[in-house]
Amino acid sequence: MRALTAEQMRAADARGMAARGASALMAEAGDRLAEAIAQLAPGDGPLVAFAGPGDNGGDAFAAFAVTPRERPRIVFAMEARTPSAARRDAEQRARAAGVDVRVFPQSEAEAAAAVADAALALDGLLGTGSRPEPGAAMLPAIAALNGLPRERVLAIDAPTGVDATTGSASAHAVRAGATVTLGAPKLGLLLEGARAFVGALYVGDIGLAAEIAGLDGPRYDVLTPAEFLALLPVRPEEADKRSSGAPLVVAGSKQFPGAAVLCARGAARAGAGYVTLATSEDASATIRTHLVEQVVVSYDEADPKKAVEDLLNLRNHSSAVAIGPGLGLGDDTGWIVTEFIIRLELPFVVDASGLFHLSKRLGILDGKRCVLTPHAGEFGRLSGLGTVKNSERIERLRAFTTRTGVTTLLKGLATLIDDGTTMHVNPTGTNALATAGTGDVLTGIVATLLAQGLAPVDAARAGAYWHGLAGRYAHAHRSVGVMAGDLPDALAPALALAAQPPGPLVRLF
Repeated sequence: MRALTAEQMRAADARGMAARGASALMAEAGDRLAEAIAQLAPGDGPLVAFAGPGDNGGDAFAAFAVTPRERPRIVFAMEARTPSAARRDAEQRARAAGVDVRVFPQSEAEAAAAVADAALALDGLLGTGSRPEPGAAMLPAIAALNGLPRERVLAIDAPTGVDATTGSASAHAVRAGATVTLGAPKLGLLLEGARAFVGALYVGDIGLAAEIAGLDGPRYDVLTPAEFLALLPVRPEEADKRSSGAPLVVAGSKQFPGAAVLCARGAARAGAGYVTLATSEDASATIRTHLVEQVVVSYDEADPKKAVEDLLNLRNHSSAVAIGPGLGLGDDTGWIVTEFIIRLELPFVVDASGLFHLSKRLGILDGKRCVLTPHAGEFGRLSGLGTVKNSERIERLRAFTTRTGVTTLLKGLATLIDDGTTMHVNPTGTNALATAGTGDVLTGIVATLLAQGLAPVDAARAGAYWHGLAGRYAHAHRSVGVMAGDLPDALAPALALAAQPPGPLVRLF
């Protein structure tokens, strides 16, 4: 699904209004919001909305206009000096449907009293096209919304105070329990800064697919659950163990054997039929005690030339390669990694120590089918430009992939994947993954998806999505203390988290 900047969304809205009329689009928005209200606050408890003077406030009226009359519905509306025709129409329909329209509260006490008994309170103060910094008149309502339990707050299109393009948040931003963003996901809502304010993110289809498809400008994408499931390879009935995916994992050292184990187990649980782990001789005995179903072979780092030949022989029986987790940082290991990659024709993924050895040798990746999976620190070294700030992640990643031509997955709560044409933002990130070794599991997942035939960018974005689902599943079953070793066994049951009923309301996270 395409994600849009605020400017792109305004352009799509303008085309939609020209084709169908602004009132029709606002009515569609109201229908989606009403569906979300029914999911988030079933029953007959009172509903309250704070409506700003623009069309975001109009969407609140449109939602309550089609919400069952049996429920008390109150809109506290700011004065709109020049309301749009669509907003006027939505307010008229709301009043006709029995919605109680009241004066906007002037103090925090009035605002708090307004929402005190609400089963759900709607933030309709500022929309995607507005400045992210709310005016003083809105602050009492924002304070009242933030004084409620988050699950009782629903933001319309974007939480007030959150920039829909950059994800930056005002000091007065609304912390919503859920956000229904209309027409398309807004880029900023997917990024780190906004994630603390958005809550659960739903996308409401209001019939702008054609208008969105024709937009110019940068391309940003986010996988929906259905798109993710469609990307996953399906094992044919006649498959054998090698045709099911045969990744070769080059990983591990005496100091870091666990990274190799996690990577190999991640590859196996992602569906590989035959996993081979090649590791240094001084690590192989330890690793064999932890891996039974995977083949473990060793190479001698003291003889780098023979080690490369041994790896190339293993390559002949593999369909993709993972390189890096837990490898040593010495010069001999660096030479082995470099020479192996130069002669490697299979698709491959590089992580961890492999990235260290590549940081000054990126030219050897020219023309290769590969994925790099750095965290922020590793990316700083790879790019040669040092620490990357959250606000720079998109710009810095695009500059790097444009320069190198290499598909790169930049880890984070909102992991970014870029192949030089489309920037993909992963929606399933979770702080449960903030523990040592989870990146090694991700490398194994990506290696298996490459081995099963996915293109590098598809293996990276599907791998990141699945990895996040596994983290969420593990966290749901262990509220504290999720470890990287929990993730491989969570991969299969986590797929159930991607199952959603069909319809015009899609949950992204």
